[in-house]
Amino acid sequence: MIEDEAGALAWLEQWPEFDDAARVRLQRLVAMLKAENERQNLVSAASLDEVWRRHIVDSAQLLAHVPRETSGPWLDLGTGAGFPGLVIAALRPDMPVLMVESRARRIAWLESVCEALDLVHASVLGSRLEQVETEAVSVISARAFAPLARLLELSARFSTKATLWLLPKGRSAGQELAELSGWQHMFHVEPSLTDGEAGIIIGHLEQRQKATRGIMPRA
Repeated sequence: MIEDEAGALAWLEQWPEFDDAARVRLQRLVAMLKAENERQNLVSAASLDEVWRRHIVDSAQLLAHVPRETSGPWLDLGTGAGFPGLVIAALRPDMPVLMVESRARRIAWLESVCEALDLVHASVLGSRLEQVETEAVSVISARAFAPLARLLELSARFSTKATLWLLPKGRSAGQELAELSGWQHMFHVEPSLTDGEAGIIIGHLEQRQKATRGIMPRA
C-alpha cells in the first residue's frame, strides 16, 4: 500500500503515462487545487498535506485496470473537484473524458483547469446526470457519487457489455456489492492502493435492471 507522498510519486514514476508533460500538468493541477480551496471547499484542507496520495494517485490508480488500447470516452460521474476525471485527463490527454457536475462553482473550476492544462479532449457536462444525453462509453467512474444500486439505476444507460466500471467505494465496497440485487453483472472488489480499508468495485454490467416497483426497463 502507498503510505506517503514519496511512495505516491514513486508509484507514478513507473507509468509510461507519467511523462514530463503529464508531470507538469499534474503539478499545475495541484497548485490550482490548493489555491482554489481557499475560495471554495473542493477537498478537505487536511487532505492537501497528502494531495499526491489522497487525490492524485487515488485517482490515477484506476488506470491500472484499464487496457492501454482503450480510447474512450471515459465518463466520470459527480466529478466534484475533478477526481478522478481531471487526473485521468492529465495522464491520458488523448482520451475523451466527460465530467458530469451540476454545481455552478465546481463547473467553473473544472472548466478553468481544462483550459489551463490544455486538456482539449476533456469536457465538463454541466448538468444533473439525469439530463445528460445518453451515449455509450468505454469507462464509467464515480468517486463517492451515490450508493451502488442508485448509481447503476442512474447511469446504466451509458453502459454496454464492454463498458468497464471503476467505482471507488471506500470501506463500503464489499457490503454494497453483496447487497446489490436486480442486476446481472461481473463486478468484484479490488483493494485501494491508497487506503488499506477501502475498495474499488470493478467490472462489467451484463444486463440492465429488470422491471421492478413499477419501473419499466430501458430499451
